[in-house]
Amino acid sequence: MKITDQCVAALTWTLKDTLGETLDTLDEPVEFLIGGDDLLAKIDAGLQGKVAGDELKLHLEPEDAFGDYNDQLLFLEPRNLFPAEIEVGMAFEGLPPGGNPSAPAELLYFVSEIYPEHVVMDANHPLAGIAIRIQLTVHAVREATLDEIGKGSLGVGFFKLPTPEHSALDDHDHDHDHDHDHDHHHAHGHTSHHLH
Repeated sequence: MKITDQCVAALTWTLKDTLGETLDTLDEPVEFLIGGDDLLAKIDAGLQGKVAGDELKLHLEPEDAFGDYNDQLLFLEPRNLFPAEIEVGMAFEGLPPGGNPSAPAELLYFVSEIYPEHVVMDANHPLAGIAIRIQLTVHAVREATLDEIGKGSLGVGFFKLPTPEHSALDDHDHDHDHDHDHDHHHAHGHTSHHLH
């Protein structure tokens, strides 16, 4: 079966930046809905007509991947608004009470830098502003169910940011584990951010 919109493909991939540094590796096949919300548009388009066993290499500029880096999404917040045990890379859904009122509450903010009196919070995607190279392998293709098509997603997604059920202020550690029991490795040495 060839890949078309409204089908499900099981993929593995290696994601690198333009310097060749590995950003993400998906070792075991994970299913994604093609033509839905799971994959970036350029990846969806590149997979059209592929069959199990095919490979695809793509180069994605920031505007086709995770967008350009926006300095307006950096916020300097008082250190005392945050728990004592915060670490760089922790995610907060919105800023804590008392934070900058102009900061959009619906965004996910990452702890970028920690100073004695202030914390730098960054609502950019950790891969914003980065051109990426991705090599994908198609392992299986099947028709999507009506339920899957209706949802527009299998619930995994390509590098989607985690949406914590609880704020990091509640002392919960939020795992970025969109592939469930599969081996999935991130390496984010290129920035001070990382996804858990």
